[in-house]
Amino acid sequence: MTTISRHPELDRTEAGRHEVVRSSPARKALALLRIAFGLTFLWAFADKLLALGYSTGVDQAGHVDRFGPAAWIHGGSPTQGFLAFGADGPFTGFYHSIAGSAWADILFMLGLLGIGLALTFGFTMRIATVAGGLLYLMMWTVVLPPANNPVLDDHILGALSMAVLGLTLAGDTWGVGRRWARTRLARRYPALR
Repeated sequence: MTTISRHPELDRTEAGRHEVVRSSPARKALALLRIAFGLTFLWAFADKLLALGYSTGVDQAGHVDRFGPAAWIHGGSPTQGFLAFGADGPFTGFYHSIAGSAWADILFMLGLLGIGLALTFGFTMRIATVAGGLLYLMMWTVVLPPANNPVLDDHILGALSMAVLGLTLAGDTWGVGRRWARTRLARRYPALR
């Protein structure tokens, strides 16, 4: 007797997990890329949360005030500086209007944390890579044209990397992606894969 699965895409992936990326070294390289991007998002979250003095907590003169008033936990805004003073180009007015808004700060910080955790551990890769790609593209539009190249910069490369990681099931190698895919929630809502 043949059973018909409600989620044939998941069954194909589970039955032939090597179909997407056949090479073990390539899967490991994608896993390393995924983890590196995840840790990058988590680091940005931690720096903005605590003002660790790398991007957040450094004044115009270069003085570092770790855990100071620039920290989000002390009322600092993770979006204020970049959007209010760094925005340039056709979307300057829009970014100036949302700079420092509580809703923008909350969404930005939740995005950094959620994307960072998902990429680092390899679960909900579809949502995380779409959200990460959108965040990279939005950050690219803050300063147009880019300073070093009239078209490309690291934000575009980050967005492209998110697409690659999402399409190659990069969370399955050195991550919990395969186990997550077998959960009732991920089976019921394949977008959570």
